[in-house]
Amino acid sequence: MFSTNVPSHLLPLTHFILFIRVRTRAVSQNIPIVAINFLTHTISRRTLIFTTCCLAVALLILPACSKTPQLPPLAAEGIILAFGDSLTAGTGAGETESYPAVLAQQIGRRVINAGAPGEVSASGALRLPELLDRERPALLILCHGGNDLLGRQDQRQLADNLRSMIRAARERGVSVLLVAVPAPDLSLKPPRLYRDLAGEFALPLEGTSLTRIMGKSSLKSDHVHPNAAGYRMLAEALAELLKKSGVIPH
Repeated sequence: MFSTNVPSHLLPLTHFILFIRVRTRAVSQNIPIVAINFLTHTISRRTLIFTTCCLAVALLILPACSKTPQLPPLAAEGIILAFGDSLTAGTGAGETESYPAVLAQQIGRRVINAGAPGEVSASGALRLPELLDRERPALLILCHGGNDLLGRQDQRQLADNLRSMIRAARERGVSVLLVAVPAPDLSLKPPRLYRDLAGEFALPLEGTSLTRIMGKSSLKSDHVHPNAAGYRMLAEALAELLKKSGVIPH
């Protein structure tokens, strides 16, 4: 049975204050308030008290669950390997306007551009290990899969190939940051596999920038590539994520 040490004559006021706090917290986290209001009209006071307390606990736990995964800090001499296809190579902009080049300027670290235009993830999975052994980066920024999606290839195979790349980095002590690539359709929504992989390996995920960029003609050089302004926006988003994940100081 639910119990409290609050004097019985103060219980109604205490319950009201707790409910108002939960209601306010729910609004701040975009939880439909109609769901909270429903409770006040359809269930008993005792059930309302218990449910409200459960909601309060859940609202405290959820923000902790959504915290950005943390990675080891990157030393001043640490190397970042930006690995991917044409989105990493910088197709549609000048050599110094690719996201790896702009990111290096923004964070003051060496960023190697290892983008290969036209590459599919199966080829990337074969190419990456040799690069990791040669360059010995501390961090891998993995932005791959766009050509698989354009070619309507099996997304389960794409996920397996990305998983293979993540494991190749992890086995060498290399941290990984994942960039989600939007699907080439009207939604421009990245396939769920990117979010699933980020959860599976506890990786920081940049999951929205390319969708925003590809949805704005002023940020694109063609229908599948950003222009210089688009790559700069991606670099800025990655720099912010590197700070949030502890890779570089704020």
